[in-house]
Amino acid sequence: MTTSNSSWGVFNDTGRPRVIIAGAGLGGLTLAALLHKAGVSFELLERSEDVKQPGSAIALGCSTAPMLRQLGIYEELKAISKPTRHVHVITDDGEPVYNMDIEWLEEATGYGAYITPCPELYDLLWRQIPRENIHLGKKIVSFDQDSEDVIARCSDGTMYHGDILVGADGAHSTVRQHLYKILKEQKKLSSSDDAPLPYSRVCLVGQTEVLNPEEFPDLKQEYCKDYSVVGTEKNFSWCTFTTKQNTLCWMVIDFIDRETSRGGNPHENSEWGPGAAEVMCNEVRDFKVPGGKDGKQLTIGDLIDRTPKERISKVALEEKLFEVWSHERTVLLGDACHKLVPSSGQGAAIAMQDAVVLANWIASMDSCSVYYHLDPAFKEYRAERYPVVQGEFETSQGFTSILGKDLRSVATRAALKWLPAWVWKRIITPMAAIRPQASFLPLIEDKPSLKPAHQPSLEKTLAILKQQAEQAEEPRIRAVAAF
Repeated sequence: MTTSNSSWGVFNDTGRPRVIIAGAGLGGLTLAALLHKAGVSFELLERSEDVKQPGSAIALGCSTAPMLRQLGIYEELKAISKPTRHVHVITDDGEPVYNMDIEWLEEATGYGAYITPCPELYDLLWRQIPRENIHLGKKIVSFDQDSEDVIARCSDGTMYHGDILVGADGAHSTVRQHLYKILKEQKKLSSSDDAPLPYSRVCLVGQTEVLNPEEFPDLKQEYCKDYSVVGTEKNFSWCTFTTKQNTLCWMVIDFIDRETSRGGNPHENSEWGPGAAEVMCNEVRDFKVPGGKDGKQLTIGDLIDRTPKERISKVALEEKLFEVWSHERTVLLGDACHKLVPSSGQGAAIAMQDAVVLANWIASMDSCSVYYHLDPAFKEYRAERYPVVQGEFETSQGFTSILGKDLRSVATRAALKWLPAWVWKRIITPMAAIRPQASFLPLIEDKPSLKPAHQPSLEKTLAILKQQAEQAEEPRIRAVAAF
């Protein structure tokens, strides 16, 4: 194949594969930052002309900390984040549903849990990538792949040529859609993967402007004050988080019926037009939230009034685990192959973990024989990550049931009041043990009481890299001996 209108040459002198990354979300950015550190050639294509992240926050803890330390940005992450030690769930009348202590995690793993605003985390990762490798306004519409290479075609007519195409372009990934179209034509696509992406919740998210701590005293606290509120009479739940920047991140979840959720891509519906967020804002203004000065009752409306419009987004909360993650030279990452609802707090962290494992396999490949290594490497990637994502998927559904409105959710909340702390620890411990590291960067050696789970990609690619180093050293040793 040949390229045209592409900034990428045909020749590769790095000895590693050339990678095209579709999507500059947190998963795509993490992969790009890792590949840059590994010396792997890559181009990051983002469909938007001006990338703006929703003004909400995510929870990051031990699951990504070792990798962020390897990248040299962990301390900077802590500087822009607020530590959190408790999870509070209450009713809109202020009655406690349950409080979960997560302070023990720091002692067990050596890493605390932090609430990080999405825009600040996005900016931190963005700064780890050379600007010349990032291309905005590049929406991939199709691609071709064969034994020689893969060519990604963009809507503006440009084409990008590489050895590997990574679809990290979100839940409605065009890379996945085109890949599945190919597989369907070959009668290799399962009915599950061919089904529309379901959604059963609608979410409104935002982040306020900088607030006065005297008016919002929770901002003065050293640790994040986060609340998840369950509406007693309303079909909604909502959450608030204080941040290091003296802002409040907030989220409102609308639980919709199953029939509504079967309509495929909700963003193709008029309900998701420019005024959709404003309509939902008006609907939820009176919802009560804690944190007012001198016991003053705050509402979501108070936060909306202090939130710039560009920081408010209305999104559908889809949830699905796809079966096919790769085919030939194309592989999927993050929301493109598994979509978790943000109420679990782990969607972004899971995508960042995917990036570590995938980067290990890519960085261990030789560009001269990459085609023969792709299938086994991508199978190893999926085999390692699929059980982890499946576990998170189940946990996400469990957490969502706490905030839901059906009879099962009511029963779950009633049972939580009597649930011993050790049960929570048993649920969380397997997830906290998954702390992947990059094999091509200096390893982080910690000795926590909760040891990291076995990471096949680390062990196997370390062996490959060692063998490659030994083979590269042999000619030099022979030359010295001959001299």
